[in-house]
Amino acid sequence: MNQKKTVALLKEMSFERFGGTKDELKAAKLIQKYLKELKLESKLESFTVQTSNIKKAKLEVLEPIKMEIPCTAYMCCANTSVKGLEGEFYYFEQASEVNLKEAKGKICLVNGYVGKKLYKEFVKAGALAFISFNGEVDFPDAYDLDKRELREPLAEIKRMPAVNILIKDAVKLIECSVSKVRITTIQEPGKAKSNNVICDINGTDGKDTIVVTAHYDSVPFSKGAYDNATGSVCLYAMAEYFSKNQPKHNVKFIWCGSEERGLLGSKAFVEKHKKELDSIKLCVNIDMIGSTLGKRIAVCTADMSLVNCIDYLGKVVGFSVNASQGVYSSDSTPFADAGVPSLSFARATPKGGGDIHHRYDVLEHLNDKYLMEDIQFILEFTKRMANAYIIPVPRDIPQNMKDEIDAYFCREKEEKK
Repeated sequence: MNQKKTVALLKEMSFERFGGTKDELKAAKLIQKYLKELKLESKLESFTVQTSNIKKAKLEVLEPIKMEIPCTAYMCCANTSVKGLEGEFYYFEQASEVNLKEAKGKICLVNGYVGKKLYKEFVKAGALAFISFNGEVDFPDAYDLDKRELREPLAEIKRMPAVNILIKDAVKLIECSVSKVRITTIQEPGKAKSNNVICDINGTDGKDTIVVTAHYDSVPFSKGAYDNATGSVCLYAMAEYFSKNQPKHNVKFIWCGSEERGLLGSKAFVEKHKKELDSIKLCVNIDMIGSTLGKRIAVCTADMSLVNCIDYLGKVVGFSVNASQGVYSSDSTPFADAGVPSLSFARATPKGGGDIHHRYDVLEHLNDKYLMEDIQFILEFTKRMANAYIIPVPRDIPQNMKDEIDAYFCREKEEKK
């Protein structure tokens, strides 16, 4: 494993690369360039993502005082009229019956992100629009104003106007007892292309396949060194090894695009390759490794035997890893949802030990020693699976994991029929 080249790719990938943009494509081409130097062929497999040209985003306080609050419009949210949408302001603290009843006909400030479950309730309650916020009260000037998106699962329910503000301004709205606001969102919706980078290494047996994934996109404002250039270079290092050491089973490497926009790359791959899924026996995903501070984890959406296998291997080789059964919010989940046993490796940082989705996701919070140790263990595990006489993970998702997947995607019983 060429550590120098692996670290070089990590440094070169540390730039903003939001899904569906020219910069994301630049990162994809960079990965292909490094693979070509290994004499490995790769291809770009494109899929469509939503986009929009935001022309106006404005939040005005009308009563009891007048002021303008800096904001960003949710990409692909509903447009208001040119004059904007006026309404009574309401602080929607939680999805209680009282809050939902009070939300009708109002523009609501919400805590944190608006997921599918809450959004459904919002629409049902008759809210006019919503305002979210990001940042920390203790560090009001340390955060950029997030550019957020009304994702397609929410848009399919209904599009409503939405803006995002900084937490210091959210506090201001409450302290000033704001009662009436005007929100203006004007944008032109469109479509863009995102790409998965795919590289196949055929096995000597050639019947079964192990998929190894990592997303290579980032969020706006973020260089995404930790999340997830580290996972991307792990795939590169593993591809280098298997290019020189042919495995028994096929190994398919997928650098997934637009993960940060709702796991879109892995969802697109699973949808396009339905006929191939039966031959895929395992998905190994890498999402955020090599941090200076942290602990190693492996989250398995699979039979408990996979958890025990990783725990056993860690003890054999002297690698501390906390293996557990669960659903990890990354590209392993769409594969598990399609019936493929899946797991995600990560080095999780303690609070304050490394930021993601933030301008401070930079190389300085990473450690080459830990990065290479993480890669070495993940490679060792994958080698054993890729060369196994029989891949030992049952090709079945246990019911408790199916239930967790349904909860993750906020699916109700009628949606599963």
